[in-house]
Amino acid sequence: MRPWNTSTEDDLRRLLNEWDPVGVADDVQDEYDCMLAPLLQRLRSGAGRIEVGEFLRHELEDHFGLDPLGMRPDAMAVRVVGWWKSTGPAGGVASP
Repeated sequence: MRPWNTSTEDDLRRLLNEWDPVGVADDVQDEYDCMLAPLLQRLRSGAGRIEVGEFLRHELEDHFGLDPLGMRPDAMAVRVVGWWKSTGPAGGVASP
């Protein structure tokens, strides 16, 4: 497995900031840091787009108090899982 490191967290932070569902990433670079560890844990455990999408949807609704409609958490999940597969451990462990 890929070691847990700052570079991995920084890459995932960049992805979340590009998505920016709250609309504050230009001013608050760590707005989505609360999702870094849970997402990385899921990815390292082999989570695929469905589980990641459910997590993102839950965070939007319960943590940020947003309506996920229009925020495209499933599309972001595809992006996150694709990023993980392309930069993750050899052989990849993520599933569809």
